[in-house]
Amino acid sequence: MSRPVSLLALVFAVPLVVGHPARAEAEKKPTKELVSFGNLRAPSPDEARSQALTWLQGVGKSDATTLKTFEGIWSADRPVLDRVTQTLVLGDPEAAKILAELRDRSKPAPIAVPAVLKDSKKPGFYRANLSLAVAKSLSNRRIYEETLETLKAVKPEEVVDPASYLFHRAVAEHALLLKEQANRTILRLLDDAVDVPDRYKMVSVLMAIDMQSWRDKDLGEIARKMDNIERRLELARGGPQTQKIQKEVVARLDELIKQLENQRKQQGGS
Repeated sequence: MSRPVSLLALVFAVPLVVGHPARAEAEKKPTKELVSFGNLRAPSPDEARSQALTWLQGVGKSDATTLKTFEGIWSADRPVLDRVTQTLVLGDPEAAKILAELRDRSKPAPIAVPAVLKDSKKPGFYRANLSLAVAKSLSNRRIYEETLETLKAVKPEEVVDPASYLFHRAVAEHALLLKEQANRTILRLLDDAVDVPDRYKMVSVLMAIDMQSWRDKDLGEIARKMDNIERRLELARGGPQTQKIQKEVVARLDELIKQLENQRKQQGGS
């Protein structure tokens, strides 16, 4: 059996054998976020195209050249989110600049969410979908803090690709060791979103299974924090937050060493 088939089997077998891992964690505590069980549906390509065209014309980009480019974007066989993102870039130089800088890995990692995403005067379609495009680029560069901050400002119901929203949010929460939040997001992705790509399902189930093994103050937690420190240093984020995590790791290692020393003394005495 090929590897992709094996992973797909895992996705569907795990809930049957051990219970839905994300649901088991999410049900431990009530959440204020309502889950609609299969009703979180993305707009159709035609609906998304109509929304994108309305926005484009609304910002004064209705000349023949721009509309011809728009038609070229929407005639291509690409994901709807990509086509919406290209439309935003076509109609707004600021969106084009933000996304170009994020995709340029020679540029330093941003330390703040772009101000335009918080501008309530901007149309909701623009802010929500540009936020998702920005978060996706941030997530691909492992800049998880700003990924999460960006996504928290909008809701999955507001974007043209709710599955992508939930997936990248879950990835960020998992990477930042936010177990309860990640499990709730994975639960929404697997149970609520419609037409979720198989790759999103597979990775989400694997993250949920991974989190089942997490224990407070064990060596695994230390390893996860050390991975987070390494990621932050790669992003040139060696400031107070990274130093705080480093101190937590050192303190926990000291505790484990003392525990081992005490055990050895007790064994020697007996």
